Amino acid sequence: MDRNEFDRKLDQILLKVVKPGRYVGGEYNSIQKEWSLNQVKTALVFPDIYDIGISNVGLKILYDIINERDDSLAERAYAPWRDMEEQMRQNSIPMYSLESHVPLNQFDLIGFSIPYETLYTNTLNVLELAGIPIRSSERGDSDPIIIAGGHSTMNPEPMHAFIDAFVIGEGEEVINEIIDQIKLHINSQAEIGERRNRTAIIQALARIKGIYVPQYYDIEYHEDQTVKKQTVKESWVSPKITKRMVPILPPPPTKFIVPNIEAVHNRISIEIMRGCTRGCRFCHAGIINRPVRERSIQQIVESLDEAIKSTGFEEVALLSLSSSDYTHIIDLVNAVNDRFGDKHLGVSLPSLRIETVSVDLMDHLRDRRGTGFTLAPEAASERMRKTINKYIPDEQLIETVREIYRRGWTTIKLYFMIGHPSETLEDVQAIANLCKRVISEGRKLIGNRARVNAGVSTFVPKPHTPFQWVSCDTPDQIRKKQDLLKSELKDRNIKLSWTAVEDTMIEAFLSRGDRRLSEVIYSAWKKGAKFDAWQEERKYGFWMEAFQEQGLDPEFYTHRQRNVDEIFPWEHISPAVTKKFLFQDYSMSLNEQIRDDCRKQCYACGILPTFKEQRRQHKGDFWKCPEVGVKEVSHGL
Repeated sequence: MDRNEFDRKLDQILLKVVKPGRYVGGEYNSIQKEWSLNQVKTALVFPDIYDIGISNVGLKILYDIINERDDSLAERAYAPWRDMEEQMRQNSIPMYSLESHVPLNQFDLIGFSIPYETLYTNTLNVLELAGIPIRSSERGDSDPIIIAGGHSTMNPEPMHAFIDAFVIGEGEEVINEIIDQIKLHINSQAEIGERRNRTAIIQALARIKGIYVPQYYDIEYHEDQTVKKQTVKESWVSPKITKRMVPILPPPPTKFIVPNIEAVHNRISIEIMRGCTRGCRFCHAGIINRPVRERSIQQIVESLDEAIKSTGFEEVALLSLSSSDYTHIIDLVNAVNDRFGDKHLGVSLPSLRIETVSVDLMDHLRDRRGTGFTLAPEAASERMRKTINKYIPDEQLIETVREIYRRGWTTIKLYFMIGHPSETLEDVQAIANLCKRVISEGRKLIGNRARVNAGVSTFVPKPHTPFQWVSCDTPDQIRKKQDLLKSELKDRNIKLSWTAVEDTMIEAFLSRGDRRLSEVIYSAWKKGAKFDAWQEERKYGFWMEAFQEQGLDPEFYTHRQRNVDEIFPWEHISPAVTKKFLFQDYSMSLNEQIRDDCRKQCYACGILPTFKEQRRQHKGDFWKCPEVGVKEVSHGL
């Protein structure tokens, strides 16, 4: 099908779908380069709908990096909603890029961003719609190279059969190395008059630090189904893949693509800090994003200025895992207010920690009172806060609440988790009691205008965290805890939301899955599972049928306590935080012992010796690890 015929068909079907703006491209700040003038063509895919994927900052970073090169181009694609997919199948329209409407199977490289596990079936669906063989082993020399990155790929094994190569860690530097290798191969093959050799390209990618190519690894299992050992098939393949880490954060993207339709986040997102030093034991991102690196106030403000001019957005999010831990947070908020005070921007600081939300910071955020003030205590009893290493005394929390209401906010959003290790119904009751106390304090100060929005998710043990050894709550346990909260929180000024049990179970078995889960994912997708993150689309029964067909028990992955010396399916993937450190931290949780912020003291997690050369080159203010303990770390692990 030529381009004119393709566009004619596309025009016809767009009249039959909701939100056709999702599928046409041409957005302000999108980049369309001449196809024939660029040697390496990359399609960047976010396997969820446009409304969500268009705001993904990671994809935007890679999009800009690739398109800044004069030998490469990057274009985008997002998963079509079910009405568009139906029309595409009926009219034989393959998955295509938004910029040039070129089918994805004509690109050299396809990069999937997979931040969460419930996008796995969507990823398979995109590959099939693109006419690309689902399994890596079935692809030929004419097929694109399929890579994937994102937080969920820190355990790549459940998707090992479908992805040619995984990027472990941060992508800003490694994406150029990948493209360089593909370009080198294209040129060398052209010189001898040969087509590209898929095997040669994948071998070259496997030699890049931080790239994991599953086909070069073998896994053996014990009779009890746990992993016995992981071996490499070639002597030149690294037995352990350590994540890539960017020592100094490069300037953030500023020419954000302005979506054709209303997106979930129509805003400028500037990452002010990467990493976290708090050590919450449930937090996957806090481990895999170490060490903490900060951008300067000057760079943040200048980037905001450029982004506002290039987009016209009126909402700004200053992103990090713990925004109030940014070293110069008050100075940053002041600088933003001074520079943009006349523009009436809505500026949000997500992820504020209760113990670092000072009165000064509240005063500087007063213009943001219409959005509600968000706090995430995660647990409501002091015992549980010690267990998860997010300790704060009740009275400090309540005093923070009082100050928030006093300063004009009417709504406080509280985020909790149920299902933490060793949690009892008394700990869950404490969530209800705390919400009641917060609304009571609000009524004392501002009367019946006080509101509390309580969001209660369910804990899922994640790889590379101190809680990777623990079991997940059973569906019955989760429902009992949710029912308790529903019965206790019937105040009309308290809004309660929770996570569906089925959502938790899917995330739980995919998070800590091994290679055998690939067949479960494939089978569930073939039955019709997709958009698993969307409650109205989720087909939990298909997943249970898929497990049964493969002779696997989902409870093996969800509700089983792991042995101390168990080899995990992700053992060969390293976030540079050692398993020894994680188990030590897990042991401390059993005794309700806490660790302080590791900006104050080094606890020998493994980050410093792994990246000692980068630290030596980039000392300064950007790395927030302390000097104390460095010798011990370097020689002790």
